[in-house]
Amino acid sequence: MNKYLKETGMLNFSHNSIQKLIKERQWAKEDEFQKIQKIYNFVRDDIAFGYNTDDTISASEVLNDGYGQCNTKGTLFMALLRAVGIPCRIHGFTINKKLQKGAMTGLIYKLAPQSIIHSWVEIQYKDQWYNLEGFILDSEYLKKLQEKFSDCKTNFCGYGAATDNFQNPQVDWNANDTYIQKEGINNDFGLFDSPDEFFKKHQQKLSPLKKWMYRNIGRKLMNRNVERIRN
Repeated sequence: MNKYLKETGMLNFSHNSIQKLIKERQWAKEDEFQKIQKIYNFVRDDIAFGYNTDDTISASEVLNDGYGQCNTKGTLFMALLRAVGIPCRIHGFTINKKLQKGAMTGLIYKLAPQSIIHSWVEIQYKDQWYNLEGFILDSEYLKKLQEKFSDCKTNFCGYGAATDNFQNPQVDWNANDTYIQKEGINNDFGLFDSPDEFFKKHQQKLSPLKKWMYRNIGRKLMNRNVERIRN
């Protein structure tokens, strides 16, 4: 299990800000179940859904931003889990860009690649692996999204969600799998020990111009669209 507890460049859990958070929340003193549940709920709800500058930023940078998406929230989640002794790994995928429609609009949506790099975190609890993806959308954002599309009861794809049970998705962890973007997956890259390993092999293929546009224009517009839903 050592490889699933290892600190890496991205999973930099010895960083002062991460250690301070763990001490303040007293997560290290909890039993295994409470460690997972409380850290899961923190990453889901205290770290708002939003788009960072890059998928490969470190856990401490995600914490400093205070927001994130599937890949970056996953990095912070993994770092916090490993810091308190919970084994975890990353499962890599791509998702269809339709999942981002609404958050991503206009020219930015047209220019986006059809398949977008995605991941979820797998944790080991009582000798069983669980798939955890339901932490991506914070509860407040998901609630407002459900209110906006209240007529939709089953399949929904857009605004950062892809689920077959839109009004009641499995996003709470109670020793179970959780999902909120699973129905948008279109390619499976398999398991990796760390996000560093995953992103070394699989990164979003964008031209320098498109990368600049995403970092400086696209993601800001996307975050603005997300905030319109939340507020």
